[in-house]
Amino acid sequence: MYLKRNAFALFAIYLITSTGCGAQEIPDKEAQIGAAVMAAPEELRDGATVLGYDASGKVVTLREGTNDLVCLADDPNRPGFGVACYHKDLEPFMARGRELRTEGKSGTEIFDMREAEVKAGTLKMPEQPTTLHLLEGQEGKYDPATGEVSDARYRYVVYIPYATPESTGLPLKPIVPGGPWIMDPGTHRAHIMITPPAPE
Repeated sequence: MYLKRNAFALFAIYLITSTGCGAQEIPDKEAQIGAAVMAAPEELRDGATVLGYDASGKVVTLREGTNDLVCLADDPNRPGFGVACYHKDLEPFMARGRELRTEGKSGTEIFDMREAEVKAGTLKMPEQPTTLHLLEGQEGKYDPATGEVSDARYRYVVYIPYATPESTGLPLKPIVPGGPWIMDPGTHRAHIMITPPAPE
């Protein structure tokens, strides 16, 4: 059951890296940037590249950055709040996911297609461990006036393509609440999951 819950939680990654349809009002550029960088470590926020949404809901670059982080703004056409920041070497993987989802591919199809493309050498994955920072919540909201996010929690994903429990020493499920574990082992999308427990 825990794995199923976390598999569902990971599906949120695909949601926040998808392309919106433009049906809802798109926040202005500064509000999108302000919300997006909240997922980043504080010292990296000012220099991060920020992707967001134009009036049609298309993903566009809102700000060119000066460091190695890329942040994606909240999609107004998705329920709740979800922003993500990740190392720039993950952008080909993320961009391909957005492209395939725009084409109507399912999560399983996207996984299989990217797996085949990575093995064929046409889609490049990072050669070193790379991190995705997530800040999300079904009731989450960003207040542009205060620059604060409410009702959202952090989660971290460290991609290590083709890693396994044997190569990392990590378990297939958490040993303690919030403990690291490896998901999708042995595939292009192998990654360490770290979900800090909710505050008591």
